[in-house]
This record gives sequence, structure tokens and C-alpha cells, in this order.
Amino acid sequence: MSKLSITGIIAAIIVIISAFLPWLTIESKGLTFTGLDTKGSSFGEPAILNIALAVFCIVLLLVNKRPAVLAALFCATLLTAWSFRNLLLFSRCEMGECPHREAGLFLSLVGAIAVLVCVLFQKGPAKRA
Repeated sequence: MSKLSITGIIAAIIVIISAFLPWLTIESKGLTFTGLDTKGSSFGEPAILNIALAVFCIVLLLVNKRPAVLAALFCATLLTAWSFRNLLLFSRCEMGECPHREAGLFLSLVGAIAVLVCVLFQKGPAKRA
């Protein structure tokens, strides 16, 4: 297993951990949202897909076959896009009230980008001659 695979697995674990950290606080209402706990809003639970994609990326990074590398690329790209979507969705201002973004939201995006970079630069399986 290469160093990039190990780094990608660690980054995917960071994405999973960030789902449980605070993503957003609305000070006027006294609400704190995580990726899995958004009671009192219409955000849903966007971190469920983050966790599922991160686990899938971990499994695919452990397998060093050509189809797994291509699937990992698709999965990491989707994870990064979904994390960026969450950043845009959670950090927007509504009705003159701007929420305070917390570290978990940014950590999710940074971890997803790290997974994508590790998958992009990962060497595929050796070709047989």
C-alpha cells in the first residue's frame, strides 16, 4: 500500500469525523448544527452521504485494481462536490441572518479535497507485459 493510499484513508476518516463536529451556529436562535443533527432547519442530514462516500473511498483505496482506481476517482470527485455543496448550502445568509460557520464544515471540505488529490496521484496497478 502506497503512502498516498494511507493519506487518502486518513483524509476519508477525517471526513467521517467532521460529520459529528459542529458545522454551523445560529446565535440569535441558539442553534448548533452538525452534519447529522440539523433539527430546527430544513437542511436534512447531508453528512450521511459524506460518510457513505468516505467509507466507499476507503474500501476502494484498499483495493489496487484498475476498476477500483476508476471507481475511487468517481467516488472522491462526488465526495468533493457534495462537500462543496454543503459548504455553500450551510453558509448562506437567509432573511438578513448570517450563520457562523464552524470548523467541521471546513474540515469536511478539506478532507474531501485531500481524498481527491490522493486518488488522482495514486499509481494504478502494474501492467502485465
